[in-house]
Amino acid sequence: MTSRRDFLKQASMLVASGIVGSSILSSCTAPPPQKKHIGLQLYSLRDDVRDLGIQEVLEIVAKMGYVNLETAGYGRGRIYGIEPAEFKKMVDDLGMKLTSAHISRYLTDNRDADMEWWNRATEAHAEAGMKYMIMPSSPLKGEGATLDNVKRYAEYFNEIGMMTAGTSISFRYHNHEFEFENKIDDVPVYDLLLEYTSPNHVTFENDVFWTMRGGYCAVDYLKKYPQRHQLLHIKDDKAIGASGNIDFKPIFDQFYANGMKDWFVEVERYDGTPQEDVKASYDFLNAADFVR
Repeated sequence: MTSRRDFLKQASMLVASGIVGSSILSSCTAPPPQKKHIGLQLYSLRDDVRDLGIQEVLEIVAKMGYVNLETAGYGRGRIYGIEPAEFKKMVDDLGMKLTSAHISRYLTDNRDADMEWWNRATEAHAEAGMKYMIMPSSPLKGEGATLDNVKRYAEYFNEIGMMTAGTSISFRYHNHEFEFENKIDDVPVYDLLLEYTSPNHVTFENDVFWTMRGGYCAVDYLKKYPQRHQLLHIKDDKAIGASGNIDFKPIFDQFYANGMKDWFVEVERYDGTPQEDVKASYDFLNAADFVR
């Protein structure tokens, strides 16, 4: 007959064995694969932001697999109408990261008011934990594409960049096609902005689609100005990869070779619904062996 003492001894051995077995099994289980660093400019889902609200859109984007975000909804010290720290928590809680923001104020006749606007914006985006503020466009096209205007805006950008230099934020400019189509003495406005802005205070977010539409190649600029292009917009005619008109591999290869990391999908026109095309863009890039 088994004594109570023997029974307890056998039971403790079984428990220990179970614990050890569980430990061995868990140590042999591979960790879940790390998600690729795929970012999204939330302007891609602008109608859904309006109709569903930003919280639901953030949840949708997180489920798609995106991990890095660029906003397009700033005003009066708030991001999409939400206090910066609260917005940051919303994003953090979904396992994503806020990195950059598109915000815009063209030059007015009151430079002090202009700079006060940027100062408040800088404080808000620093509170949200962002690294970059990006001017998404400028009036340097058509009759506005003069050398004097280019120099005025270059000086403006330098001043913004110098103001943000003492914070966690740095300043960028984002192009469309007109900076390449509009030329002064046969030099594209884009190149003149590169020339007249300070490398220490102003860098660029190259939109690879608009650069192509303007008649130029993003890879050429990444090679010629490697440290001036620290962000990219990965864009196609509609969903990324759908048109077949852009070879994204050399763009990514050069961007990574330059030591850069942050880039964002932007979808402006759609074949399906905005959500379908944003998800299709993620799937295309997630499957691409040239994307990290």
